[in-house]
Amino acid sequence: MGQYTAPLRDMQFVLHELLNVEGEVKQMPKHADLDADTINQVLEEAGKFCSEVLFPLNQVGDREGCTYAGDGVVTTPTGFKEAYAQYVEAGWPALGCDPDFGGQGLPAFVNNALYEMLNSANQAWTMYPGLSHGAYECLHAHGTPELQKTYLPKIVSGEWTGTMCLTEPHCGTDLGLLRTKAEPNADGSYALSGTKIFISAGEHDMAANIVHLVLARLPDAPPGTKGISLFVVPKFVPNEAGEPGQRNGIKCGSIEHKMGIHGNSTCVMNLDGAKGWMVGEPNKGLNAMFVMMNAARLGVGMQGLGLTEIAYQNSLAYAKERLQMRALTGPKAPEKAADPIIVHPDVRRMLLTQKAWAEGARAFTYWSALQIDKELSHSDETGRKEAADLVALLTPIIKAFLTDNAFESTNLGMQVYGGHGFISEWGMEQYVRDARINQIYEGTNTIQSLDLLGRKVLGDMGAKLKKFGKLVTDFVEAEGIKPEMQEFVNPLADIGDKMQKLTMEIGMKAMQNPDEVGAAAVPYLRTAGHLVFAYFWARMARIALDKESSGDPFYKSKLATARFYFAKLLPETATSIRQARAGSKTLMEVDEALF
Repeated sequence: MGQYTAPLRDMQFVLHELLNVEGEVKQMPKHADLDADTINQVLEEAGKFCSEVLFPLNQVGDREGCTYAGDGVVTTPTGFKEAYAQYVEAGWPALGCDPDFGGQGLPAFVNNALYEMLNSANQAWTMYPGLSHGAYECLHAHGTPELQKTYLPKIVSGEWTGTMCLTEPHCGTDLGLLRTKAEPNADGSYALSGTKIFISAGEHDMAANIVHLVLARLPDAPPGTKGISLFVVPKFVPNEAGEPGQRNGIKCGSIEHKMGIHGNSTCVMNLDGAKGWMVGEPNKGLNAMFVMMNAARLGVGMQGLGLTEIAYQNSLAYAKERLQMRALTGPKAPEKAADPIIVHPDVRRMLLTQKAWAEGARAFTYWSALQIDKELSHSDETGRKEAADLVALLTPIIKAFLTDNAFESTNLGMQVYGGHGFISEWGMEQYVRDARINQIYEGTNTIQSLDLLGRKVLGDMGAKLKKFGKLVTDFVEAEGIKPEMQEFVNPLADIGDKMQKLTMEIGMKAMQNPDEVGAAAVPYLRTAGHLVFAYFWARMARIALDKESSGDPFYKSKLATARFYFAKLLPETATSIRQARAGSKTLMEVDEALF
């Protein structure tokens, strides 16, 4: 049960009215001819594929899961393989890829919008092409011309899929502990041996070949992260014609039985002398892999947005139909036995929370994708550098803030459904289970928080944070004198000022005791996430105020949601700031024996 309709009106609002992407791409020579009509047509067709093909398979994938048949063979749920064939035939894998390798060359912000819809419709299925696109990004940035010629056209077309193989049984995010070995072969390749775990889409029946990007150590590698190299290890070694040839020594040993995302195969991958080729320089594999890891973190943020949106759509539909009690102010549907639950204040709180998280995330992530396009394609070098710094700063916020909000939103959806939310046939409880992994993989949200505060903010003395702060300050100065904007600008200015003071305070404490960073990081990221959302909600409110008189209810809805965000959600920062300031003493002075 359930429904999904691509939120095209809001997507178009963000792209064209908030971000003016048609004007922005004029400063990007390779995208300068792209127009709004083309963008809209792409999104409309993608929306049809997602709602008509992928969404009906979501519960199928959850119920059936993947099947391990032994000897490295994994079968995906009913319909997954056929849906992927349709996806490839329509050219969707190539949408944001380089035309030199068969791609369509559209900007990242268009591809990003596609992935929002894919994730809403079927997150588990979307992980297969999503990881492939990350492999494309890595090889496009760091692969030799020979590797690019061999692998990129096949990945771009969707004929072959990709994975990233990082985690090992004894180490998770601490990749400095990994043990997989790479011994040089006489022909310039390497023989890799070891075991990787939690490898999403590591084995399946959807594509003719799977291209694994594997982290391993050379025989003379120094210890820790400075001794890690990256290798491309195909399931089938390409023959001289570039087609799948000899079966390589990398096989799935088993698949995990998980809480959610059942339709995606999470594999234990065993490498036994598997043939691989180095990507990038020796012992600098993390530098190359970070291209894929950062793409994956942005992708996980889009998983959060996708699930937030689908939870909201179904919660709203249910709340309008479900009859339960009467409104406190008297019957609103006197002709019925009871009022629909949307009349009750707390149901509205839950729905508006979902709506605010979804629409705020859409503005934030689409803007961030536009910054990626600027980083890669802007005609001005300064513009490229500014965009790169903003993307680096905001990536951990996208990953952590959006997935935390998604887990809240799916839980709220289950609450709106009441007892039916707990029953699998209604579909809502699956979203709760699927959403939970997004807070864990690609670096747990605590690790994202440490990355934000320790590396991205304190690591450069707040230089990147000041660049985003300037966007906030410029908007406040431009709009702060306008009476109709006071309810939005004043709290935005306030959280901006508090964020600056909080950063300075933690920075001073951290110079005396590094544990202060660890103690403050998670509430600090929550505060930073709200600063970002407050900025985008204030900007969207400005547009809605300007166009409210048009009579289009869309703008009235946008304005109402902005008011809800500032009144009901932004005040969370009062708590998160106090938590961040509370320091490490109450955590670190507790003797381990007292736990």
